[in-house]
Amino acid sequence: MTINDTTASILDEIDQKFQKINQKTETHLEGLLWSKPITYWDYIQTDALLNLQIQRTTLPDEMVFIMYHQVNELLFKMILWEMHQISYAEKLTTDFFTERLMRISRYFDMLTTSFDIMGDGMEVEQYMKFRNTLTPASGFQSAQYRMIEIASTDLINLIDYRFRASIDRNTPYEHALNHMYWQAAGKDHQTGEKSYLLLEFERKYKAAFLTQMEEYNTINLWQKFKQLPESDRENPELVKAMRHYDHTVNITWVMGHLNAARKYIDSGKGDGEATGGSDWKKYMHPRYQRRIFFPELWSEEELANWGVEN
Repeated sequence: MTINDTTASILDEIDQKFQKINQKTETHLEGLLWSKPITYWDYIQTDALLNLQIQRTTLPDEMVFIMYHQVNELLFKMILWEMHQISYAEKLTTDFFTERLMRISRYFDMLTTSFDIMGDGMEVEQYMKFRNTLTPASGFQSAQYRMIEIASTDLINLIDYRFRASIDRNTPYEHALNHMYWQAAGKDHQTGEKSYLLLEFERKYKAAFLTQMEEYNTINLWQKFKQLPESDRENPELVKAMRHYDHTVNITWVMGHLNAARKYIDSGKGDGEATGGSDWKKYMHPRYQRRIFFPELWSEEELANWGVEN
């Protein structure tokens, strides 16, 4: 048997690979004799994925609602994957930063345009029936979205504006978590007590949030931007990508979500309340919460009118 130069070179590289991890190359090569060829359904895990939709009612449009939100969570995972690459890049360049930011923005663009699926793809009557079986669950409880926010900016920009003056970078993470802007949507405005919605959310994810807050304290997108040389921070394409991401996430996507919710919750066929019991209009509208990841990249006029045009 003869081995050409290309095959010999590949085998040599394979041998070097396994030597580095103290493995026998022959063992791994022999394993290839018994391995099955990969198929699309095995690689994508199609059967597992298509069996994750479990309805709570017999209403057909509930399936649309479930799958739509599962797709959202998959996109959130893609976004976090891209953000991790930026935050952990050893030698971050403006080109890499810009390209990854635009990937993330395209994912959010896809999320924004997909609200037509919710807005026009379900019967209001069906939704108003099956939503009662979802109480007190809420999209508010998407942990991945909170992770995205934490990985995007300094925590001070996620703090409820009423408490920002009393919080700085030395504030304990747990105290900062208790004053995040979204906490207000899970508390009784009169007593200040946390709702079941918020209590369960924190019971499930509080430890993960605190870990994420500490991990991304110095490597979130804004911090990575500030760590670049001054000439890079003035790169017009990178600045444009930063601003586009900020506007896309905190105005365009949020308003798409809000408008889809309005069609159903404000349809006059229910009580007008969110399943989680939050003041959903003020919680979601950007001009109230003023969620801005990179405030230093916007003019005073732009900041003053944040979300107003919507």
